[in-house]
Amino acid sequence: MTDDILSYQSDVKGVVTAQPTPEDRTPDIVSLRPERFEDYVGQNATVETLKIAIQAAKLRNEPLDHILLHGPPGLGKTTICHIIANEMGKDLTITSGPTLEKGGDLMGILTHLADGEFLFIDEIHRIPKVVEEFLYPAMEDFAVDFVFDKGIHARSHRYRLRRFVLVGATTRVGLLSSPLRDRFGLFRTLDFYTPEELVVIIHRSARLLETQITKDGAMSLAKRSRGTPRIANRLLKRVRDFAQVRSDGRVTRETVQAALALEGIDHLGLTRLDRSYLETIIDFYHGGPVGIEAIAATLQEETDTLVDVVEPFLLKIGLVLRTSSGRKASNPAYQHLNKVPEETSR
Repeated sequence: MTDDILSYQSDVKGVVTAQPTPEDRTPDIVSLRPERFEDYVGQNATVETLKIAIQAAKLRNEPLDHILLHGPPGLGKTTICHIIANEMGKDLTITSGPTLEKGGDLMGILTHLADGEFLFIDEIHRIPKVVEEFLYPAMEDFAVDFVFDKGIHARSHRYRLRRFVLVGATTRVGLLSSPLRDRFGLFRTLDFYTPEELVVIIHRSARLLETQITKDGAMSLAKRSRGTPRIANRLLKRVRDFAQVRSDGRVTRETVQAALALEGIDHLGLTRLDRSYLETIIDFYHGGPVGIEAIAATLQEETDTLVDVVEPFLLKIGLVLRTSSGRKASNPAYQHLNKVPEETSR
């Protein structure tokens, strides 16, 4: 596998076109993103589905169906899109929902796409409604409608697009409108990784970073990575720095524990914000139930930050329960924070 660095060439506002250019490689920058499915770890059901779809599309010499990827941040949605484009041998144009403010922003992108090329829209649930309506005919009929003039002089013109493939990524699939969601032919949800899967990713990343890491060190780091490859790679770089400055350069279980203690990350991977979130529910609201807006106001954090970043992992490992009345701290949350539930303390 090559370690090409993706150079991004800006064409339209908020848009980058990913094209590996060997001549522009920078030796000081290492891309940890796999480029083929054979190097991709985890999400086995999703990968197998996509491999079948890609092989079938190649046999028919057709573009893929539009693809929607859903899951918490850092699980590999963008990476999968890069891999799909590589496997199909097509260019990939990248943008995000918030940057597409007007229909013209999207039109400029769509009209430049060639047959079979990929358009990746991150945070697709944040596309404005006026832009979303341009996507309906583009996805279904590969056409966009222009309206000239106004009133009795209004004229409509349909512009034919080349058959492109839209890949959407979202952390909040419930915020997508039904008409948009139903136009995706492939819909896959990415789940958190197991520690064993993260160990494989960490060993691969350590090789690319030319860092020595022990088996115990990799497992200790994996258990603190919240089931998320992006976090695993980020923490690996921080531990590598610590090992080079404070130790012999090798990443061991001891260096992982010492380095991440400085980062405020405990043995479950909880950050200071995670623990503050739990302590707020327990100390301020007697263990819950309490609404997310009240928690956000107490912590002085954005609600979206708690919903998208903090809660998914806490819900996954059972430290928080989400009920119709609000959020509740579970018994394991009390145990983790060395607190006693009020019913027990009485």
